[in-house]
Amino acid sequence: MRGQPLSLRGMADRMTSQPIEKREIARRPALTDWVLLVLLGVTWGSSFILIKKGLVAFDAVQVAGLRLLLSGLAFVPVVVWVWRRIDWSRWKDILWVGATGNFFPAFLFAFAQTHLSSSLTGVLSTLTPVFTLLLGVFYFRFFPTRQQVAGVVLGFAGALLLLMMEPNSSWGGQLFFGFLVLLATFFYGLSNNLVKARLQEVPSLIISAVSLAMLAVPAAAALAFTDLAGVFQTHPHALASLGYVSILALGGTVVATVLFFRLVQRTTPVFASMVSYIIPLVAVLWGLLDGEYFGWHHLLGMVLILWGVYLARR
Repeated sequence: MRGQPLSLRGMADRMTSQPIEKREIARRPALTDWVLLVLLGVTWGSSFILIKKGLVAFDAVQVAGLRLLLSGLAFVPVVVWVWRRIDWSRWKDILWVGATGNFFPAFLFAFAQTHLSSSLTGVLSTLTPVFTLLLGVFYFRFFPTRQQVAGVVLGFAGALLLLMMEPNSSWGGQLFFGFLVLLATFFYGLSNNLVKARLQEVPSLIISAVSLAMLAVPAAAALAFTDLAGVFQTHPHALASLGYVSILALGGTVVATVLFFRLVQRTTPVFASMVSYIIPLVAVLWGLLDGEYFGWHHLLGMVLILWGVYLARR
């Protein structure tokens, strides 16, 4: 549904309208399923370097606006195709899920990466399952286990370590942009729980297509308040940045949604959620290839976050 993964079972439930019992007895993952899992991890893990490249010519509003507009336009034919299957009485729920799962995070990640490296942003984004768990407590009134509480603490400790150990970090500087990433993962967690609470029976293709098609309108409005035409006229790398944002929109949002949906259909939500462990590794690798600094505190912070995610998912 968006450029980033949904990493808990409640998230994966959105990607299919089949009964849970049928999904859980899916066959053992085959080689093709592992290939799809890795491909999905590479696709989502590459989103952060694509945002970074898009910011070379465009500002944060333009990167996010173009990403959402292109994704929405790509889904318009799908909306036309499934028009008669759409329950339009649920449009407000679908729009709210799209806003929390796509619109707000797209802008927050773009603004955050004006000051944070793509690798650091990719690692921090893995906290989505932690917020999904915390918000699930309020939505479904379940009590987390001690392991899950420990996972939340470890995840936030890793995030704090990463931000405080960054060069030139401060409570008023680096932490603010790190907070934007955490806020984006909060919205992802909210979107996951909204789907499970209100749109459990709606197929994921309809949720993704309808919400992104509707969000193309405010995205275009946001772009209208920027000097997008002036960027194309004056910036020498405008077309290159547009290319990167187009890949981000079509690959990281549209194609990734289809891949994840197919993977859940072929296997189980639990298997598909393993993509959460691939994304930060890919983001860090792209950062290293692009000359970004990666120190011991990055490795320790990433280990703490991934360990926390593992415990939170149990």
